[in-house]
Amino acid sequence: MLGVAFVVGVAVVAALAVAVGPLYAADRFRDLREPTDAERAQIVALAEPGGLAVERVAIEAVDGAGGDGAAADGPAEVSVRGPPRRRVLFLTEDVLTDLDEDAAVGLFAAEAGRVTTYYAEFRAVAVGAVLGALAAVVTTLVPFESGFAALVAVGLVSFWAGRRVQYAADARAADAVGADRVADAFERVAERRGVEPETGDWSTWFEVQPPLGDRVARLRERAADAE
Repeated sequence: MLGVAFVVGVAVVAALAVAVGPLYAADRFRDLREPTDAERAQIVALAEPGGLAVERVAIEAVDGAGGDGAAADGPAEVSVRGPPRRRVLFLTEDVLTDLDEDAAVGLFAAEAGRVTTYYAEFRAVAVGAVLGALAAVVTTLVPFESGFAALVAVGLVSFWAGRRVQYAADARAADAVGADRVADAFERVAERRGVEPETGDWSTWFEVQPPLGDRVARLRERAADAE
């Protein structure tokens, strides 16, 4: 019974760390502020087309925000963190000052899709399940061979399902504001960060979130099918 309790504890703690940890870290290690009334009105206008509604908002300052919007000049981050009823919308200043409106609407819609499909919660459960299975193997609660096989199976199934949830979130965003707009937003942010959206290979089977290039490709296909 003690071994079972330990394994369950590992799974629960891991899930909570993934769900709540980013919120805790952001509050303590990032330079955040509340939006002004004008910024809050702008955020509402950008978030409304995609259906994102989060009362608590935190803005992070970005060096050079408010410039001419040149490539690789800011992270342009929009993310909702924290468990339900404790969610906080984090965004960088450059989303409001430098990013064009269509790209900003696409980013907000993409995050609304993740909230609606409970992607963050699923990711936390998936990580907890994998680490719980690993703890069962390490503590010899189950035989090594069968336990390792179960660990691989749990990991592959959890991560496969997580990618399906992310694709469903992107589809939800595409339905709300248009697939091309969401894909354009992803590519615009990648350009600003100076990176190229990568596509997946066998190694991405062990990742909950699919590569950005694959997500963009699916959105482009969805837009083409809609024409």
